[in-house]
Amino acid sequence: MDLTRQPPRRPSNLAVAGIVGAARMTDKARAYNNETLGEYIYGENSGLDQRVLTFLGISANTYADAAGEHDDIALGNWVLETSEKTTAEIAEFNDTELSQLPDTDAHKQRLKDRLARYAPGRTDITTVLQSMELDDWGSFWQVDLTEGPPRSARTKDIAGICGVARMADKARAERAGKIGAYKYGDDSGQDVRILTFLGISAADFQEAAVNNPNDLEIGAWVLENCGKSQDEIDTFNETLVNYGPNEASQERFDTRIQEVDPSRTDITTWVALQDLDDQLSFGIVDLNRRAPRSPYNTDVYGMVQLARLIDKGRAANNNTLGAYFYGGDSGIDRATLAFLGVSPTEFAEKLKTLSTDAEVEAWLKANHSKSEADIAAYNERMIQMGPTDERYQALMAKMIDRIAPDRTDINTWFALMLLDDEKTFTS
Repeated sequence: MDLTRQPPRRPSNLAVAGIVGAARMTDKARAYNNETLGEYIYGENSGLDQRVLTFLGISANTYADAAGEHDDIALGNWVLETSEKTTAEIAEFNDTELSQLPDTDAHKQRLKDRLARYAPGRTDITTVLQSMELDDWGSFWQVDLTEGPPRSARTKDIAGICGVARMADKARAERAGKIGAYKYGDDSGQDVRILTFLGISAADFQEAAVNNPNDLEIGAWVLENCGKSQDEIDTFNETLVNYGPNEASQERFDTRIQEVDPSRTDITTWVALQDLDDQLSFGIVDLNRRAPRSPYNTDVYGMVQLARLIDKGRAANNNTLGAYFYGGDSGIDRATLAFLGVSPTEFAEKLKTLSTDAEVEAWLKANHSKSEADIAAYNERMIQMGPTDERYQALMAKMIDRIAPDRTDINTWFALMLLDDEKTFTS
């Protein structure tokens, strides 16, 4: 859960153990674990979290560990078993929290300020939890697609359904008057396909998306209102991501490629074209949309892995790493950076001012030069690098079994990385 991009669930959300504040605290605990809390506070430093934890008799660290280990259902069961709270005790706690009014001058002023800013004229927002919910909503519902693209249609952030997160971004942006060059609802062929599958109107979806800026809460609404099975969703996802031009739309597709990037003859689906257009329009590298360059690529300084490292560094700077790891979190990156004598932080900072591969190479040659012999030795070592002990052999075997159990020829990290990229992004 990235709370720099969305709020935690409402304090009134009862999805975890039926306890007020628990679902919200769970989102914050997971963000705390991932260092993506943003401006939120987790644990004893949060008044609501502190009351929930005290009621449960669980420490913040213990709860964070459990939230990282379990999904919501398993976590709820763990909470109930660990706390041993009865249904009556939970109901009493919930009633107290839901009805609590601001009881200090600071809390009263905070509510007044939030009402003035986000809901002038509203008289029904009176409690502490309603005040928190209003602040969450006001801080996050507006999306500005003049500053950056919507999420990729590949992402399944909302309800596990491709395209819905992108559509939610556009719905919010249109309501906010910040949709830029994008189109929402009946004006978008892709949205029409998604909405038809869901059986939900563009107006109803937009209202739900605006009212629910948290992905889990809008996702619950979508699933409740569409009634689709997991098999139906899986089939739809595959169809949407692999949807390409037909005879009637081939000319329009070819024209768009010429407009976006004539060199990309590998683009064969609308989603791939959409992802490319989004990135080029805003000058970003988004690894939710595509894989970084191949580890075997030697376009920069004649070094393997360096072009890939650049892509991941730029994505890290843009908070668009997706499922990839950069710098100190990646063993392969660490090896490359150690060879160059550059720290992950320094490299990422340099990428903010060096906009092309050529500029990166010139900077490295001037400040971290390597001989051709050193680079050749480095390339050979990296290409051949594989598991060095039983633990890493087991890790590689597990990863191969997950993405391509029939592949018995994979024995180096580069080969595994390339295979994973292909399985993730090849239509």
